[in-house]
Amino acid sequence: MAVDIKLDTFEGPLDLLLHLIERAEVDIYDIPMVELTDQYMNHLYVMQELQIDVASEFLVMAATLLAIKSKLLLPRREEPLFDDWQMDEYEEEDPREELVQRLLEYKKYKQLAEMFREREREQTQVFTRPAEDLSHFIPEEDHAISNVTIYDLVDALQKALKRVERGERESSVKVQRDEISIGDRMDEIRATLHLTLKPVPFSELLANHTSKVEIVTTFLAILELMKTHDIVCEQSGLFDEIMVSAM
Repeated sequence: MAVDIKLDTFEGPLDLLLHLIERAEVDIYDIPMVELTDQYMNHLYVMQELQIDVASEFLVMAATLLAIKSKLLLPRREEPLFDDWQMDEYEEEDPREELVQRLLEYKKYKQLAEMFREREREQTQVFTRPAEDLSHFIPEEDHAISNVTIYDLVDALQKALKRVERGERESSVKVQRDEISIGDRMDEIRATLHLTLKPVPFSELLANHTSKVEIVTTFLAILELMKTHDIVCEQSGLFDEIMVSAM
């Protein structure tokens, strides 16, 4: 199965790093580079599994993280190069410092952008002329993902892929199943949601599939259904189950 898909929700490598730092609830001034680099590389792996077009800036950031991680793992020089009274002046520079400054700068501009969007939304609610029918001027709003971000969906997909990998290692017998198309999987998901008449957990839609191909096909089918406004994904709180509902 070869499907080329590009998601505009990924705003850049700094946006992905901020997401990982906020999810781990760690101090941005004291980033655990080993864990952060591993999580970042896992996300790139999933993007490549989905055949998403990974921009060069994501790969450049991956190389930067690996370089910082390597510097931190190297043993520090124990013997002083200068007299004790000069040591404070020549303290070794933290290799994470430049990355932290870039993240803080990006976070500041991201918060400003959100503030301007909020002001824009507030201004759209103010009218100084008599009410009239303006519905044909208002574009349709996209609420397909609701409060669930693409990062949340990728996190859930990672868990499903790990479950399949464990099962493949533990199982000595593999049964080859016929591949199903994204269109057929979309029809199955629609039928499931209309049959249950209630939200279905995202993990449950992936639970009955035992191969990476089937899980990736299901994931792409869910993305396409969100794009066509057939379904909506919601999450009541951080780390809670993602629920999928028919629109």
